[in-house]
Amino acid sequence: MSTSTRTPTSTTPTVRATWTPVLALTSGIAMLVSSEFLPAGVLPGLAADLGVTEGTAGLAVAATAVAGLLTAPTIAVVLPRADRRTVLVALLAIGAVANLIVAVAPVFAVLLAGRLVLGVSVAGYWAFAFAAGIRAVPGRDATVSTTLALGVSIATIAGVPLGSLLGDLFGWRWVFGLAAALTAASAVGVWFAMPSVPAQPGAGLAMLRRALTHRRLMLGITFLFVAVLGNFAAYPYIRLAIERVDASVVALLLLLWGLGGLGGNLAAGSLSRRLRLATTLGPALFALALAALAGADSLWIVVPAVLAWGFGMNMVPVATQLWVTTAEPRRTESALALQVTAFQAAIMLGSALGGRLLDGAGLTPVLLTGAALAVVGAAGFASLRGRPA
Repeated sequence: MSTSTRTPTSTTPTVRATWTPVLALTSGIAMLVSSEFLPAGVLPGLAADLGVTEGTAGLAVAATAVAGLLTAPTIAVVLPRADRRTVLVALLAIGAVANLIVAVAPVFAVLLAGRLVLGVSVAGYWAFAFAAGIRAVPGRDATVSTTLALGVSIATIAGVPLGSLLGDLFGWRWVFGLAAALTAASAVGVWFAMPSVPAQPGAGLAMLRRALTHRRLMLGITFLFVAVLGNFAAYPYIRLAIERVDASVVALLLLLWGLGGLGGNLAAGSLSRRLRLATTLGPALFALALAALAGADSLWIVVPAVLAWGFGMNMVPVATQLWVTTAEPRRTESALALQVTAFQAAIMLGSALGGRLLDGAGLTPVLLTGAALAVVGAAGFASLRGRPA
């Protein structure tokens, strides 16, 4: 090959072409995660319009987790050879249709069906996006993981509050209609920005079976599940934890939790060469935060605890995503599918566990249980010594 003598400006298109796929993938995950949690921001109006209680309407969020739990470990088995760009675009299109179904739903059963379809889209996209991203941008695993996680954080910080505001102004159906349009736009963006990404050689049921027999990987998935279970046993009740000290600062501290999350994403990415530390530090930090909140009686405790909770918990997706693909570099799609499955199961079971504890024993045992589970997860990752197999 000849040596180029062009000026540095000739590299600009290459840089743009390199990172455009990752930014497109990030916009897609931001839209799907926003869509997943939109009902939380418009729940009263949605419940009143469809004639159900707010408790029943809350099933709209649980439905996506149930569908995701079933989808994440099976989608690569069902689509072992499909080009991953095509699959990602199709999943975003499915997400757009799901939001449209919700927007026009005449009864709650139809809305619930739309939310189940969305769960397929969210879990499938999450399972494939990172593997596709690191193949589109080789050698930048930590940056790709951090960028995708930032999309999730931005969706959490901006998506639900903005959806709530727009729902108050225009109605909840318009919010889901807008989400459908933006998700469809993300699908178009991924189609034009992403190169073709062939499936991993051997993808399918055989790959998943081999990943399941990888002892070190499965131990890590187990510790991930326990740590995330601890978070989601407590997270639905973060507002209650703040309100019992000072109800006037709830909105500000929820924003602080999200900003802490952005910091946690970046910190986990910067520790990509020290994954044992990163996977241990995240759960340990939010365990300390939950324990502090359990006994908090002033904002001097609540404010740093909420910030540490957001920071520590949001280290977990980035650090564990990098950990599982390092532990199982030959079968990354299956490893990531198992990570997503662990997350979805923990979201569903953690919420149920926290609710039962809250009704039976009160808020303090909920927070302490979450802290104890996070400690177990942190200790588990700390114990995983040695190089990946």
